[in-house]
Amino acid sequence: MSEQRGNEETNLQPGAGAPPEDDREPGGDGHEEQAGRSTTGEPQADHQVREPPGGEGAGSSAVTDVPEEEAEARSALQDEAEPRGGEDAGSSTATVKVVLVPGGHVMTVAFAIGLRVQELKLQLAAELRVPAEVLQISLDGKVVEEQWSLMELGVQPQGSTRMEMSSTDPTAHPLRPLCPPERDNVPDVITVRVQTEVVVEIERPPQQKAFLGGYRHRLTEVEYHHAAAQTPPKRRSDRELVVFSRDTQIAHVRSRALQCPVDVATQMTAIGCHISCKSDRLVAVHGAYITAEEYHGARLRAVIRLQAFARRWLAWQQMDRLRKDRDQRLAWLELQERRRKWEKEEQLRDHRRCQTNPQRRKDFELLYHALERWRREEEQRISMTLQGVERKVALCSLLEQETKLISSIEEHRAAAREDGREQAVISLLDKSAAPHQWRAADGRMVSIENEHTIRARELRDLYEDISRSSVSREQRLHVLLTLKHTMKVHCQLTRDVVGLIDREVDLMTRGVKAASLEGLRKRISTLFLQYIKTPAFNPEVAKLLKNASQLKNGTFLCGACSCYLLSSDFSLAAGARPRGRCRNCINLDNIARSRKVFFCYEKILRRLRADEQRLNREAKIPFLLQVEDLQYLVEVVWESRSALQASSDIYDLVLVRWERRTDWSPWNCILLSKDAAPAHLEVEDVHKAYEATFILSIQHKHVLARRHFSQLSVMAEHLDPWPPAPLGYQLVSKTITILRRR
Repeated sequence: MSEQRGNEETNLQPGAGAPPEDDREPGGDGHEEQAGRSTTGEPQADHQVREPPGGEGAGSSAVTDVPEEEAEARSALQDEAEPRGGEDAGSSTATVKVVLVPGGHVMTVAFAIGLRVQELKLQLAAELRVPAEVLQISLDGKVVEEQWSLMELGVQPQGSTRMEMSSTDPTAHPLRPLCPPERDNVPDVITVRVQTEVVVEIERPPQQKAFLGGYRHRLTEVEYHHAAAQTPPKRRSDRELVVFSRDTQIAHVRSRALQCPVDVATQMTAIGCHISCKSDRLVAVHGAYITAEEYHGARLRAVIRLQAFARRWLAWQQMDRLRKDRDQRLAWLELQERRRKWEKEEQLRDHRRCQTNPQRRKDFELLYHALERWRREEEQRISMTLQGVERKVALCSLLEQETKLISSIEEHRAAAREDGREQAVISLLDKSAAPHQWRAADGRMVSIENEHTIRARELRDLYEDISRSSVSREQRLHVLLTLKHTMKVHCQLTRDVVGLIDREVDLMTRGVKAASLEGLRKRISTLFLQYIKTPAFNPEVAKLLKNASQLKNGTFLCGACSCYLLSSDFSLAAGARPRGRCRNCINLDNIARSRKVFFCYEKILRRLRADEQRLNREAKIPFLLQVEDLQYLVEVVWESRSALQASSDIYDLVLVRWERRTDWSPWNCILLSKDAAPAHLEVEDVHKAYEATFILSIQHKHVLARRHFSQLSVMAEHLDPWPPAPLGYQLVSKTITILRRR
């Protein structure tokens, strides 16, 4: 009875008496090795490992810190549990700890003490996946022979021993444990107290077990899992048939005729044999008999009908997609057509506005261009219809009309220039009075004011009050008094302004009308504006005015007006001289003689820059070009005509890439209408889409553009090498003999 009890206590499994998973040792999460074996990265010296005392030469054993009464009871129980007879002792197991040299990893194996060391080598070789011949086991520094058993080495039943194992060929067959690193902290042997202390080996299942639920203590929050989570999983029975194969998914149908054998018969009533028909039943066939051919034919027709409905549904889906694509395409075309019409109408409205109420420089360019075109048409009509004295009289009358129109345009231009000057003054005062702003790290705009911005705002408000004409006498006197107190610094400018203020106050007290004081008030406003533009009185305006250092460093002499101007006042077109005419002289010459319109070229350049910025954010060449450069490119190189449709409407032309995968440049562009440009940009290979003659003409224009724009040093940096001529397009020079007739 004691022997049976000792065996039951020794063979306790973790699933039967082990604590819940929350109370287990670290790492015991179900990812252990096979039951009965474990591999650790280093000896588990930090855990409370208790081993029963081994026999002689069994290695060191741990000492259990227990009272003397418990130690005596445990020794008595072990004496009772000792096997009786050599056969029972040889089948008893012992715990063998094998230390891998030189790594220091420990492998724990439950091994029968009656088996030889050779069988232990085979078992460990299978675990480590190395040949058994290279393994060498030693005990207390001495090599153990393979024919010896653990019993002969002095290992007691249910005891433990510690051995060292090394490889005779560490280079080819090193000893490496196959246990994952996360399982190294799991102890190999733990002590479980039942009635006494027994040694329990940790079994590690090879796979993760499913969590089947459990219970949780309401007070301690300790989880208790079901026993099924701690027992080995059920092993699936091996099937002889392969169920996951193609043969099991396909039914094989074979037609084969069968004939009943001769000895097959049906028993029925006959002479000397009576068969009861009490349990017989009559089976009647409802409907006509269907043969196998008819049955399979009906199934085939049903399948065909199902396929017809399915294909019909798929056809409907395809038609719906095509219909939606068509509707989207038509809507897009309609939108593009509306957009073109709107652009055309906006262009016409802009022209009408420019002609009726011109304000900007380009508006007057359009007016002079229209005047020049009208003059040429009238001159051509007069030359074709009249002759002699009548022609001269008509030309003189035409000249007088042109002079009147030019005078009228100049009057509007002077008024627009005056309005522009007032807007420039207001803009200058607003910029000087604006607070300093910058964007903070969090994205908010931060604005701050200092004494200079406050001073600039006061001067701006005072200038607006001084320039206002429709005010009462009391308000005007109050503004003049405020202005007199503001100009405290005594200099020639302030003395002149104070003297004019005193004169206006004296005239207003004498009852002079406001219309008579218009010139005096204008002079006061002009002098006060000069006072505001002085940096000594308004420091904020200094950064908005041109200082002497700028005029000294970047000035050039205009050959037409003989004035020294900044470099920004000169044209930077390709091929222009460094010291040519300034922009004002060029505009004056355009008004007097050539009368060209640059507004259309500005729109083409603006659209070109937007398209290239959308395709390539690092594009540089379109931003280096000026309006004069684009005018030369359109008028001289492309002759103001579309390359495909020969359209001459300058407002309907755009410049796009010739090779769509190469950045835009004057030697990689083509002039097309707005309708043909999107179609050209969809062409992958221009050499396959266009004819050789057309490609040669385009390449000729590219050569002209390259030769002209290479004069700019900045543009020459972006010049690519001359592209090789395509095969078949080379120009061949031949000698031509010319025969002259005598």
